[in-house]
Amino acid sequence: MTLERRAVFLDEMGIGPLWQRRDMPVATETPAALEPMPAVALAEERTVAEQASVIAAVPRAPEAPPSSAVAGMNWMQLKESVAGCVKCGLCNGRTKTVFGVGDEKAKWLFIGEGPGRNEDQTGEPFVGPAGKLLDNMLRAIGVKRGENAYIANIVKCRPTDGNGRDRPPTQEETAACMPYLERQIALIQPTVLVALGKTAALSLLGLDPETPVSKLRGTVHRYAGLPLVVTYHPAYLLRSLPEKRKAWTDLCLAMTTYANA
Repeated sequence: MTLERRAVFLDEMGIGPLWQRRDMPVATETPAALEPMPAVALAEERTVAEQASVIAAVPRAPEAPPSSAVAGMNWMQLKESVAGCVKCGLCNGRTKTVFGVGDEKAKWLFIGEGPGRNEDQTGEPFVGPAGKLLDNMLRAIGVKRGENAYIANIVKCRPTDGNGRDRPPTQEETAACMPYLERQIALIQPTVLVALGKTAALSLLGLDPETPVSKLRGTVHRYAGLPLVVTYHPAYLLRSLPEKRKAWTDLCLAMTTYANA
């Protein structure tokens, strides 16, 4: 379009007249800084910006409180901390954390290994056949779930193998979860602790993983100054019925310990 025709259009639109400095050269090329960005570079820039915005929007997992902080928690704080715990990999496969259940001023504290499939679904320890057997064991010594008895586990999330089957927790998983159990024990202040099975006994007593339960039975151990009696896990007793007689002997030892305390 010539300058004359351009001036006519501008004048018709009410914009004219067109002014142009005679000493200013007419620009024939667009400065490099004003050139449009190539489509590929523009797409790359948008991708980087979008990724940055996504990264900024993803919330970070809450950091687990240190053991020193756990040691000062009350019941409500402790339950909230366990519910949101991400201190080990067990949190990735859990349905629910299994905090524990029972009388928070109980004289009897029963400690198992960790949640199984049923416990992971309900959020309560020792449900299903093993839980029914444990309830029978409690009644045999004159207590019951929720009354003068508290039930907990070494770990609060279900440990599973690559095939989704239950397995014992690793030492790392146990170490990550122990501060919670330690605080539960400190808040409850039970008269007697009963370790149900190998994992619970060895974790509480800090013994070699190869130590058999048979070597720990029949003796009153101490944990944090409290008497601790070791017996078999109810799930094991369901598979080995003749061992129930030995478990009853262990419970008798626990009752004697309780009476003497």
